[in-house]
Amino acid sequence: MNSFEVIGGKKLKGEIIPQGAKNEALQIISAVLLTPEKMTISNIPDILDVNLLIDLLEEMGVKLERHQRDTCTFQADDVDIEYLRSEAYRLKSGRLRGSVMLAGPMLARFRKAFISKPGGDKIGRRRLDTHIIGFEKLGVRFDYQAQEGLFHLDAANLRGCNLLLDEPSVTGTANIIMAAVMAEGVTTIYNAACEPYIQQLCKMLTRMGARIKGIGSNLLHIEGVSYLGGTEHRMLPDMIEIGSFIGLAAMTQSEITIKNTAVDQLGLIPDKFRQLGIQLEIRGDDIHIPEQDVYEIQSFLDGSVLTIYDHPWPGFTPDLLSIVLVVATQARGSVLIHQKMFESRLFFVDKLLDMGAKIILCDPHRAAVIGLAREQRLRGITMSSPDIRAGVALLIAALSAEGRSIIQNIEQIDRGYQHIDQRLRQLGAQINRI
Repeated sequence: MNSFEVIGGKKLKGEIIPQGAKNEALQIISAVLLTPEKMTISNIPDILDVNLLIDLLEEMGVKLERHQRDTCTFQADDVDIEYLRSEAYRLKSGRLRGSVMLAGPMLARFRKAFISKPGGDKIGRRRLDTHIIGFEKLGVRFDYQAQEGLFHLDAANLRGCNLLLDEPSVTGTANIIMAAVMAEGVTTIYNAACEPYIQQLCKMLTRMGARIKGIGSNLLHIEGVSYLGGTEHRMLPDMIEIGSFIGLAAMTQSEITIKNTAVDQLGLIPDKFRQLGIQLEIRGDDIHIPEQDVYEIQSFLDGSVLTIYDHPWPGFTPDLLSIVLVVATQARGSVLIHQKMFESRLFFVDKLLDMGAKIILCDPHRAAVIGLAREQRLRGITMSSPDIRAGVALLIAALSAEGRSIIQNIEQIDRGYQHIDQRLRQLGAQINRI
């Protein structure tokens, strides 16, 4: 098992380009199964989760031509559907939560699919109910085969319907959209997720021949078609990585410019970091963070303590709350972090407490952070990464801390961040993979 060795307390400087969006990639790459024609996808992040999904597609018989590391042409003209029942598929997909995204396109084009119990982060319950209930309302029959560890899905009668989702699940919405685009009749999806990544998926499907109205809203109208063709698609930069780099600059008192950020797609992310007192300047499509000795957390207008919480788009993404929490430890002032969606995501704060942070874990969903205002620096320790976002939050803490830190289980970080150690060394960070 690999670890990162980090010598903290060093100021960084330079420019960094964010990778392609992980959450978009898992949807877009799954969608290549919707057509037998060629699909060329660019700005693909070179990360473990995405590479596992590409491996799965290849093992299913999808042809792959890699023009560059971030650009691939896929052709799903000879798919081995039965591979999805194999032990090899079950074991590999069990390492990747994104494998559930294969179900929608498989149901649409081949009228059957298999879902294994997905793996991924250990951040609390991440139920599949939205996916399964949505498929059922589209006419899909399913049963769970305990001995195989697989859901068997049969879509012989795939028909459009009116759907009201019980939660605006991003992966659930994407999966249902991909199933509905080739269902018979019209599907309406109300309370649909409308993140930029969902909008990207819908725009690509429209170029392929799908008929989708309401893109960018939470009410989608989809008229099923019998055939989808190939197209080209370029993914957005990863907004979570962009937010992570803003937090990194603030914590390490560094001057960093984040290039090509698709600023108009970032929603509330810049504003939330400004609420923490972080100065940032939008320069065209770039974000410049100047060196800043101290940043002060704002209060609400009535003087009460600031609360930052997650909310479905266009609210603040839950994937950045771990970063915000770490950044607040060295701010001046206090903030309450309220993680609504996942009940285990804040448990990494025990490592920050060992580093000297002042945090009160109120319950599994809330943590009160009392900023140290750099009067007391964090200290390096040995710790383990529990999930992707907490792993990078701990890495940011280690880079700002005094002394040497060891971060174990960095495979979690590699699942979501592309060559992060190499890219940070180019900014001047002292980090080694051991």
